[in-house]
Amino acid sequence: GEPSAEPPEGSAASSPSSPTSSRASVSNGGGGELEQELVELKVIWNKNKYDVKFPLDSTGADLKQRIHALTGLPPTMQKVMYKGLLPEEKTLREIRVINGAKIMVVGSTINDVLAVSIPKDAAQQEVKSEEAKKEPLCRQKQHRKVLDKGKPDDVMPSVKGVQERLPTVPLSGMYNKSGGKVRLTFKLEQDQLWIGTKERTEKLPMGSIKNVVSEPIEGHEDYHMMAFQLGPTEASYYWVYWVPTQYVDAIKDTVLGKWQYF
Repeated sequence: GEPSAEPPEGSAASSPSSPTSSRASVSNGGGGELEQELVELKVIWNKNKYDVKFPLDSTGADLKQRIHALTGLPPTMQKVMYKGLLPEEKTLREIRVINGAKIMVVGSTINDVLAVSIPKDAAQQEVKSEEAKKEPLCRQKQHRKVLDKGKPDDVMPSVKGVQERLPTVPLSGMYNKSGGKVRLTFKLEQDQLWIGTKERTEKLPMGSIKNVVSEPIEGHEDYHMMAFQLGPTEASYYWVYWVPTQYVDAIKDTVLGKWQYF
């Protein structure tokens, strides 16, 4: 019965060659890998880090699909930052993404959005009408105790009647609600607002700031007190005092996402 074993062996013979041929294709794949160069990225979203190998000649739109697979965040909800907003139509090679590059992703999953789902403008309108009803903020006790300290000695000069874009240096010489010195740094590349105090620096994704409110300080109308809303309600306002009036609009636009600074 041996000869009859031959045809299967023949087929067996052809089949070992198929692993090798597939192995060959893998090593070619290795060659193909070089043509299809991979770049190692660190994708950072919501404090999560993902190590991703991705073809250099894929586009920003392809990367968004991969990010969707990693995070569950639909491409339309993603703001992908690498040295500014990542263009969807360009390849990673064209925008010179290098190994170890950090790709920041800003965006909320659909559940987060449904949880919030008040458009910012509507929320601002509500806050505005609310504010109109209340006494001026700067007369409220929690604010008085900071304002009564007077201007910080290193307060930045203010310019009335002018709207300036954000300075490239941190805004400093302001107080927070406990009367500690605070400075604001706008890290546009990373789409973050850094709030720095003596003890530490909070790095907040711009997208996590739900609202920005401000009001001139009575008797010093060229300075504002300003709050960044870091959570769902007014209870999560982070107050900053003595913001020079000429930067107020630029801060609001930058944080709430009118990206005219790019």
